[in-house]
Amino acid sequence: MRKLVIIPTYNERENVAAMIETVLALPGEFDLLIIDDNSPDGTAEVVRSYQQRHPQRLHLLCREGKLGLGTAYLMGFRWGLERGYNTLSEMDCDFSHNPEDLPRLVAELERGADVAIGSRYVQGVNVVNWPMSRLLMSYFASKYVRIVTGMPIHDATAGFVTYSRKALETIDLEKVRMKGYGFQIEMKYAAWRLGLRIKEVSIIFTERREGASKMSGGIFGEALFGVMKLRFRKIRPAQ
Repeated sequence: MRKLVIIPTYNERENVAAMIETVLALPGEFDLLIIDDNSPDGTAEVVRSYQQRHPQRLHLLCREGKLGLGTAYLMGFRWGLERGYNTLSEMDCDFSHNPEDLPRLVAELERGADVAIGSRYVQGVNVVNWPMSRLLMSYFASKYVRIVTGMPIHDATAGFVTYSRKALETIDLEKVRMKGYGFQIEMKYAAWRLGLRIKEVSIIFTERREGASKMSGGIFGEALFGVMKLRFRKIRPAQ
């Protein structure tokens, strides 16, 4: 089974070297694709230096600027599918998602799931070092999504997710519209509506070690209002 981890970056020089070393050392041999949005801090240069050591397993795509989290993942999904990967995982570069949880997510796919979500809220609230205001915003955003869409997922905004090849070939990636954190909701909603098997795996989410958060009011607003439109969308499988 070929496994790919996709990580978008913007100004993650402080984290990217440690993340590369951690992911590539995991059991089960995960390959890593970094998608960098022209980081002015030299993130891509760090990745290139590590590519010399891992030319077959570490890959880099560079974009002209900040084009949105969702478009980065869609680029990564297409890249991975074209190259025959069986599982494709998405996660952040800041260690808020623990890379050592990746084998647990893949294991759920091996047991029959199509989508495995690293969930902060499936067993209580498992978040470390977040300010209360952000924790409440995140927790109630997922509650809001469940109420509006009817989707039975506790952590709808989670950004730590592993998809099977089957799932990404079933979801019509060309029809995914949201670009920010709403992308995470839209992908899960499409998977649920298409009858794919979704499993939430309890994780502990820890606030980033280094660098600055990319969350903004505009990103949150897109997700808030985009969810209202999802209920009226016709979700059809990819042709």
